[in-house]
Amino acid sequence: MLGAAGFSLTQLISCAPTSSVYKTTITNGDLNVPLNLFETSSLQIVRPAGWYYDVAVQKNDDNSYTALLLQCTHQENQLTPTGTGYHCSLHGSDFDKQGNVRKGPAEQPLHHFETSISSGTLNIHINSFKP
Repeated sequence: MLGAAGFSLTQLISCAPTSSVYKTTITNGDLNVPLNLFETSSLQIVRPAGWYYDVAVQKNDDNSYTALLLQCTHQENQLTPTGTGYHCSLHGSDFDKQGNVRKGPAEQPLHHFETSISSGTLNIHINSFKP
């Protein structure tokens, strides 16, 4: 039975999109992410020091960036990136890459953070947001 469970877990993990996590600290109300990270993948997962929830940062086709808090708006569960958006394993809510609800029970979109670019760095303005 343990062997079967290990096999199943391996299969599930292999289905998940691979994405590394960029760990950073908050500096003057911002998360600072080097733009060169997006050369290998248009999606980057950012983990702010001291936060429970990650931030998903998507480089869009028009070279703008979408930064979303990966916290389900239904019951605050951590979300998992999928190939087409984000999924909540607790009750099955799905969100698209822009944070809009595709499937409930969540009814509200994901929290967006404003972004700006300076000196080869993407600045995610989290200011006084408390996760």
